[in-house]
Amino acid sequence: MYRPLVTAVLASLATLAALPSVAADAAQPSIRVIHRLKLGGTGGWDYLNFDAQRRHLFVSRGDHVLVIDVDHDKQIGTVPHTDGVHGIAIAQNLHRGFTSNGKADSVTVFDLDTLKTVGTIKGTGDKPDAILYDETSHHVFTFNGKSNNASVIDLDKNAVIATIALPGKPEFAATDGSGHIYVNIEDKSVLMEIDSSTNKVLNSWSLAPCESPSGLAMDVAHSRLFSVCDNQLMTVLDAHDGHRVATVPIGDGPDAVSFDDGDGMIYSSNGESGTLTMVHEDDPDHYKVVANVPTKESARTLALDPLKHHVYLSSATLSDKKDEHGRKQALPDSFTILTVGKP
Repeated sequence: MYRPLVTAVLASLATLAALPSVAADAAQPSIRVIHRLKLGGTGGWDYLNFDAQRRHLFVSRGDHVLVIDVDHDKQIGTVPHTDGVHGIAIAQNLHRGFTSNGKADSVTVFDLDTLKTVGTIKGTGDKPDAILYDETSHHVFTFNGKSNNASVIDLDKNAVIATIALPGKPEFAATDGSGHIYVNIEDKSVLMEIDSSTNKVLNSWSLAPCESPSGLAMDVAHSRLFSVCDNQLMTVLDAHDGHRVATVPIGDGPDAVSFDDGDGMIYSSNGESGTLTMVHEDDPDHYKVVANVPTKESARTLALDPLKHHVYLSSATLSDKKDEHGRKQALPDSFTILTVGKP
């Protein structure tokens, strides 16, 4: 899901000034990188997810998932054989976790308590990327980047039971817990609404002026969707009718976003600029940028700890050497989890 560096074009100052729902706050909070957990190893990385009940951070890492006990600051386990893993979904009511294995076109099922693998579900679409569990339908959804569709997995059957065609490359997804699933379409700059009971697309909404949307988060209580995009903007949509509520400036190269409903803060992890943009939801229609916290170039994905209000980011030290896609390569054994919060 990580794309090469693109030329970011910000909206003009006049355009931003014309958006009354966006304001800048000169007062910077005492938020910074407060800890670094060096894990080393080889391989790429993508999504993180946080099990707030067990205090475990799940970190995708190439062909396995690292499990970190954040309160004891150490790795306590691994979910192996997840070839090309992108995302991790959590089903608390089932005590189960799920990984999307992008190179194997499969989902690994593991026990949240023991971290043991309990099954593998094959037959998703090509290159499953984002993954989520929808408690309303009791289904897992994978969003398949190469085949432009979503796979629906029935957990009673442990099998793919439906495929939902999408108009382009899906990125991250979110659920409102009431039967509606939302997913960004990266190459079309639209957001799709899916009915999880019928597995049908309900709506397609423009994210303009946002370009190449990736990360998606939701304020469920107020029906607000937050999409972060390559052109250093975040678009806020109303989840009822898809109208644009606000457009907010963020950093360069975002790949994830999270909403903390405890303090009304939205976090965008910006891997190219090496910042974490903090946006406060003053109310459902008004947003202001509070800070752009320095993190690290490469820190593009995140997970939120809603108890301590900490943000965890995967990162590595980048060299000047580039791969065949034009991306800077990470130095060996430099992989590190950053924790952003109050000292």
